[in-house]
Amino acid sequence: MEKIMVTGGSKLQGTVKAHGSKNAILPLISASILASRNQVSIRNVPTGLEDVTTITQLLQSLGIHVDMSDDMVTIHAEKFDSTEAPYELVCKMRASVTVLGPLLARKKYARVPLPGGCAIGSRPIDQHLKGLEALGAEFKIGHGYVEGFVPTQLRGNNVYLDIPSVGATQNILMAATLAKGVTTIVNAACEPEIQDLANFLNQMGARIEGAGTPFITIEGVDFLRGTDYSVIPDRIEVGTYMIAAAITRGDVFIEQAKSKHLTSLIVKMREMGVTVLECENGIHVSGPDEIKPIDIKTLPYPGFPTDLQSPIMVLQLAANGTSMLTETVFEDRFMHVEEFRRMGANIKINGQTALIEGNHPLSGTQVMATDLRAGAALVLAGLIAEGTTEVRELRHIDRGYIDLVGNLKSLGAKIERTKLESNPFLQQESLS
Repeated sequence: MEKIMVTGGSKLQGTVKAHGSKNAILPLISASILASRNQVSIRNVPTGLEDVTTITQLLQSLGIHVDMSDDMVTIHAEKFDSTEAPYELVCKMRASVTVLGPLLARKKYARVPLPGGCAIGSRPIDQHLKGLEALGAEFKIGHGYVEGFVPTQLRGNNVYLDIPSVGATQNILMAATLAKGVTTIVNAACEPEIQDLANFLNQMGARIEGAGTPFITIEGVDFLRGTDYSVIPDRIEVGTYMIAAAITRGDVFIEQAKSKHLTSLIVKMREMGVTVLECENGIHVSGPDEIKPIDIKTLPYPGFPTDLQSPIMVLQLAANGTSMLTETVFEDRFMHVEEFRRMGANIKINGQTALIEGNHPLSGTQVMATDLRAGAALVLAGLIAEGTTEVRELRHIDRGYIDLVGNLKSLGAKIERTKLESNPFLQQESLS
């Protein structure tokens, strides 16, 4: 096991390059199951992420040939036999459930364990199943598994989502590409990752219109073929580095970042006094001498992203005044607050709203990542804390960030990743 040691006080300066999007690449790899002709090649892939390894291993377990090299994944799904996703892979990552739609479309049968992932609240897959049932699939749920059948053929239909679920939109979108007739998804998720998936599928021969709006139309085709595609940059990684620059009063350019994917964050940061320049090939962020307090509410895209809720809280902690942060997407996404409090943060929770007293000095101590984004937020807090902060449970961070330590270090942060020393007292207790 390892830990990250961060010593606060350094201004971040320089250039860092955005990697491919974790949240975009996972459904793209799942969608490759639909390609019955020719290979799929995807570029700008963050191959160092554990989640990418997990989803590629899942495809391999189905009998699909997958090659990974540098930042490229090549997938041969022309022929494969298995339609059951292994529990030991699906339990690691919620995005694994996105193989359900493609498997039903290609093989008319799928058996997938109920998904795992970060413990940030209840995330049922009822909207996935509701949409796929509207296309003609039938399901049995029991013993921790979802078993899906297509008695004849998937057929296009009108699907209304009760909430704009990203995963459900992706699963229905993929399945509908091979359904007979036209499918309309109403109240669809609008995230850039949905648009990227639709662009990828269209390049494979699908007929999709309206992705990026609440109304998506899919005209089914007989087959999809392989293609060569480059995934979009990771807007959450970009947002994390933008916040890191701002809290340290630094000056950082994030290369290849897409400002159009981060409009809500850019607007809020500018309201806080941060200078954000939208450039053709990236985003330039300069932190102010004084950060202004602000109120933020997380919402589905194009609202403020829930994945940046814990990182933006660090910027609010650095502000000169009181801020509010309301979480409307996941009910258990304030678990990092206790860790911030260990560092001296003054935060009060009332239901789904956090009241944050800014400009209270943070002090370095031992903290634990409770989920992926919370882990990154604790590292950010360490950048402005007095002394040294020790962040543990790095397995969460490794699911979503490639070399977070190395990138921050290249910008001037005093940060190291080292092995976690064993505790002889705990070892003795475990042996007794």
